[in-house]
Amino acid sequence: MKLDVIKLDGKKAGSIDLDDALFGLEPRADILHRVVRWQRAKAQAGTHSVLGKSDVSYSTKKIYRQKGTGGARHGSRKAPIFRHGGVYKGPTPRSHAHDLPKKFRALGLRHALSAKAKAGELVILDAATMAEAKTSALVKAAKELGWKRVLIIDGASVDENFAKAARNVEGIDVLPSIGANVYDILRRDHLVITKAGVEALEARLK
Repeated sequence: MKLDVIKLDGKKAGSIDLDDALFGLEPRADILHRVVRWQRAKAQAGTHSVLGKSDVSYSTKKIYRQKGTGGARHGSRKAPIFRHGGVYKGPTPRSHAHDLPKKFRALGLRHALSAKAKAGELVILDAATMAEAKTSALVKAAKELGWKRVLIIDGASVDENFAKAARNVEGIDVLPSIGANVYDILRRDHLVITKAGVEALEARLK
């Protein structure tokens, strides 16, 4: 697959050959769904918690005598059926993460890249660098290029000035190649990858 390379000002800067093993696959929704579900489950805090019968602060005195009342037998006001009692089998803090093979995660990333390429939402940038960390200049460039919700993936590291200019702009996110992931790619309208980012992704996913 061949794509044009552009500069931040919109001018062309040649072309690039993209590996079909990364950008030319037929996207599969089931693979993407499994990887996104794994990502979101891993990110879930799992801090939900309630007080059980042994946790609530309440009297432990026997409510009334065992026999002769004509009612049910009870030993504690902490029982779940009473007001202020503990919750029966309520949620406790836990991890929601589940396993997903490393090869499958890499396959999901390939399909995410291919999905963006097939939809025409992939842009190859010559370099994500700026002489000055000026947010207004980046906003103007993004507006001229038609980028509203965009993820920019650079090489091994991100240019400091570019990162500073982008960090306060809603809709523009910048990641190094090692941070590229399926969820962030799919939730943006455009995926912008620098030439260094393409090389790093090809080295990572081959």
